[in-house]
Amino acid sequence: MSGQGGRGGGRGGGRGRGRGRGGPPSASPAISSAPSEAGLPSQGDHVTTVGVKRSGYGSGGRAIQVFTNHFECEIPQSIIYHYDVITPSEQTLPAKLNMDLIRMLQEVVAPAIFTPKAVYDGRKNLFSVRRYPFPEDTQTFDVTLVDPRVPDSPPRENKRGPKVYKVKLTKVAEINPEVLSRFLEGKQSQDNSVLTAITALNVVVRMEPTLQYPFNVRSFFTDRETKDIGMGMVLWRGYFQSVRPAPGRMLVNIDISTGTMYKPGPLIPLCMEYLGVRGQFQALSPPQGLDNRAKTRLQRFLSGIRVVVNPQGRPAGQQGQGQQQPQGRRRPPRVVKRISDRGAAQLTFSLREGGQMTVAQYFRQTYNRELQYPNVFCVEVGNGALIPAEMCEVPPGQIMRKQVPPEKTSDVLAFSTKHPQDRLNSIRAGLGVLAYGQSEYVRQFGLNVNVAAGALSVNARILPPPPLLYGKGSRQPTITPREGAWNMADKKFFQPISIGCWVVVVYERQQRFNQQSADEMVKNLLSACQAVGIAVREQDPIIRWESAQGRIVDQMRNAGHACRTKNNAFPDLIVAILPEGATNLYTAIKHFGDIQAGVPTQCLKAQKCNRGNAQYFANVCLKINVKRGGINTIPEARAVSILTDAHNPTVVMGADVIHPAAHSEGRPSFTALVGNVDANSAKYIADCRVQTSRQEMIEDLESMTKNMLEQYMGYRKAVEKQKMIEPKRILFYRDGVSEGQFKQVLEIELPRIKNACRSLNINPKITIIVVGKRHHVRFFPKTANEGDRRSGNCFAGTVVDREITHPVEQDFYLQSHAGLLGTSRPAHYNILYDESNIPADGLQQLSFTLCHVYARSTRSVSIPAPVYYADIVCSRAKNHYDPDSHIDLTETETAVGSDAEAQLDRFKSQFKPLHATTKRFMYFS
Repeated sequence: MSGQGGRGGGRGGGRGRGRGRGGPPSASPAISSAPSEAGLPSQGDHVTTVGVKRSGYGSGGRAIQVFTNHFECEIPQSIIYHYDVITPSEQTLPAKLNMDLIRMLQEVVAPAIFTPKAVYDGRKNLFSVRRYPFPEDTQTFDVTLVDPRVPDSPPRENKRGPKVYKVKLTKVAEINPEVLSRFLEGKQSQDNSVLTAITALNVVVRMEPTLQYPFNVRSFFTDRETKDIGMGMVLWRGYFQSVRPAPGRMLVNIDISTGTMYKPGPLIPLCMEYLGVRGQFQALSPPQGLDNRAKTRLQRFLSGIRVVVNPQGRPAGQQGQGQQQPQGRRRPPRVVKRISDRGAAQLTFSLREGGQMTVAQYFRQTYNRELQYPNVFCVEVGNGALIPAEMCEVPPGQIMRKQVPPEKTSDVLAFSTKHPQDRLNSIRAGLGVLAYGQSEYVRQFGLNVNVAAGALSVNARILPPPPLLYGKGSRQPTITPREGAWNMADKKFFQPISIGCWVVVVYERQQRFNQQSADEMVKNLLSACQAVGIAVREQDPIIRWESAQGRIVDQMRNAGHACRTKNNAFPDLIVAILPEGATNLYTAIKHFGDIQAGVPTQCLKAQKCNRGNAQYFANVCLKINVKRGGINTIPEARAVSILTDAHNPTVVMGADVIHPAAHSEGRPSFTALVGNVDANSAKYIADCRVQTSRQEMIEDLESMTKNMLEQYMGYRKAVEKQKMIEPKRILFYRDGVSEGQFKQVLEIELPRIKNACRSLNINPKITIIVVGKRHHVRFFPKTANEGDRRSGNCFAGTVVDREITHPVEQDFYLQSHAGLLGTSRPAHYNILYDESNIPADGLQQLSFTLCHVYARSTRSVSIPAPVYYADIVCSRAKNHYDPDSHIDLTETETAVGSDAEAQLDRFKSQFKPLHATTKRFMYFS
């Protein structure tokens, strides 16, 4: 229980905004007319914020109403007492074990004291409606997991008696709900007292389900709706809940979620299913049957799993999943650390009295149990004991806290994806599972959730889509998207490029992709290029078949030299035809093109080329054009007057950071910054770096920003022939930061941006907007006529900036895309800093417009294009490593201690920068 969890819950259900005083000042006049202040909460001058204070709401677009997955709740009226929970003698314990200890403390050890019961978050925070009679407000209790109310539960493992945990409670604060009321009315800063109060309410609503069901921070899961997806995994339907502040009231955000569980039952069948060797017991016998690669995979899958040891019952290699052990034989679960490199019959250990014995002999002697599978591996559990796999049983309802294997991602998506109306119905059905009215914790705290009123109906608006401009020769040069989409029929790119010579390298086997297939592909691609205005001089490119097992760099280089021999020039483009599942091949090709040679590469799937679909080749042209420096389309100037104001040249940037998977040590984080170089905010460049593992703030942001601004000014001067090349405004869209990190963005990243500007002797006004995607807010049309007829989602351009937003700060939700499957997730925009005082309508329309300039599609996307690009650049960081450097880029690679540091240093040193030519183009498209 020690050392984990803070006291700041905040919005987002425990992520916490970590708000402090001294928000950024407003620095300049508004760009357009003052926004409407109708409906604003009254705000005192003393109220401080981290982000920009709300000065008005948007009014543009067509007004509608939508349902959202929020339910109104009453906040408590009485004082809440906050206690710190620690066990000084213990290391950090699992939240589930902590919950069990507090349950035993309240129900068995001291029920008279803990009446009514307190609520607990599984880590550091315990909240009560009663001040407990502790001497000097602190007391230590001895707690065991032995429950005298249940016979032999769990049994004593030895004669020393059950393990005793010392649990110390100390009162640290008294929470007056009045501070919450004042905060919701805009009369109180969001300080630590407000954050703690919100945390307390979240713990209250989660207490009952976390005691009854498997849980994962803000969600819990039930077996009422499940799906077996194979490989030893079962999906369970879950429910997310989070208490969130809104203007004038408190809301509970409820959503459905998905949990991946280990399949319950005997361990051996589970392992065989994971490895795809059903019934082959010898495949679990190391080292011959279970080689190092399979053992490593299996160990990653099993590490941390809890198993019940069953030394005297039926052999656990047999079926009969989930059977209960006989009464009086129940044992506490053991946590698997690793699996052995030998079978039980070969694995020996030293005896206290001297000599050695195999694990198989020990169980025969101690339990009179002859192992049925003596050559199968053993598992090493937490205390170092070695247990034969056949004696281990996996209890039901155990969450797998690891990444789902890529081959199972589609199964998870299929289970998670629900039509909007079905999702809303599931949420309504979940209210019965949540059962707020029956929870003793919710009742005693007075947190009444108004489920009878149903899902909240809120005011929304549908923003008009921006008109888009195409190039000369288009039958319809200006088009207006409908329902988030448009098409390229009879349209030329706004700025098409030309291709002198090019080369095709085929990695699919010639039997599957022969000369005729290659010739047909070239014909279709040339036809698609002509249709969109791309001029290709060479009509008969060199076509070479290569082996994917060969050295890719040499093959690419040889293709380039062959092109030079034929055309007296290196290729402007390399087209590679790939077989299915060629991830490593793709990475190697991109490394050659982007890092080594500085030549654009376009990978195509052989299977799709063979179909000869014109739409497929049209989409390929979207990518090729921008990779070579062209521009596909731009928004009409009047739709983005903020960007096209000749007196205020503007740079729009998108920034993102991605981190290694959970439990992966020694792997770095990758950062990306993307920015436009043109006046129309349609042509972008990118910079990617590597940095310390799991560090969210961008280390090299100053040098990255300086590089971006230099390229912007260079392009404006050399290509656009502008006299005013210095940017007057920077719009910085930041992805990936949680609400608790907003203050760090302002304290760490904002100065780095300003330092970059200062080093170039420019002083643009800066606006910082955080774009959030990891939330559970959803919108649902009130009637079928008010939503997309195909998907059932709200229309693209649906914006909400009232009723469910922040009580004091400027933020809004914008669903900018027309979702095709499932329920669309709106993006959440928080304005942290704004020296230009851009009004709400301006920021909302600008953000929506930027969702239409994503070069790779003819649909609006879910977040502004520069942010989307930054996300792509981060995910492609692996392309910066030489494929021959033998750096393992799998998400599950891990190391510990000094090995992790050395491995991280290796990642940093071997990260290659982009080729100088590549830097100038949209290579990431």
